[in-house]
Amino acid sequence: MNHNTHILVVDDEPEICELVRDYLTDEGYRVSTAHDGAGMRRMIAQDLVNLVILDLKLPDEDGLTLAPWLRENSRVGIIILSGRGETVDRIIGLEVGADDYLPKPFDLRELLAQVKSVLRRVSTGSTERPAMPRSRARFAGWELDLLSREFLSPSDEEVSLTTGEFDLLATFVNNPNDVLSRNQLCNREAGPSGRMIDVQVGRLRRKIEDDPENPAIIKTVRGCGYMFAPLVEWI
Repeated sequence: MNHNTHILVVDDEPEICELVRDYLTDEGYRVSTAHDGAGMRRMIAQDLVNLVILDLKLPDEDGLTLAPWLRENSRVGIIILSGRGETVDRIIGLEVGADDYLPKPFDLRELLAQVKSVLRRVSTGSTERPAMPRSRARFAGWELDLLSREFLSPSDEEVSLTTGEFDLLATFVNNPNDVLSRNQLCNREAGPSGRMIDVQVGRLRRKIEDDPENPAIIKTVRGCGYMFAPLVEWI
């Protein structure tokens, strides 16, 4: 099954590309490499890519510019792999659309765990979300389809979500008016940390709340977690 999964490694260091390519190829994945943003764009245009492992520092374009472009033009999973290991850089990476972040130097086994986790979330056939007859939910004028992964605004405009944002929102609409702790929201193997959940919640609020600083849809329950407040109607 892994042979049908195409991973693109984008890094200006050939040694890193070869190391990751060889390791993931041994794990059964189809792996391509690119050394700059132009090469990444060509590969995305030419072939189906399921996951991009993206370095931040590239010779032509910064990864923080390429990640939003990927998010706007594809449904690939994105793992940022970078020597910038400070917390603020990780948060910025997630805010621009990455699904996960791994600082250099890195352990190949940890990278593999992240690859499996992100691919599982990207897949529309994810085993993490049980099959159910209810597939389309409406709340506060918004509409979310769990099967097509389509998200529509109250004005019927499609809104782009990262795979992490989609899965988080799906969890909320399936558990309205329940207080969900950060541990409950990141209970997937190798899933996001509690801090990453906060970042994803912040991104969702900026997309769906009239006033993200005073949220009415995703409410913070101090000391406990978050609660999805609106009435959810299943179609």
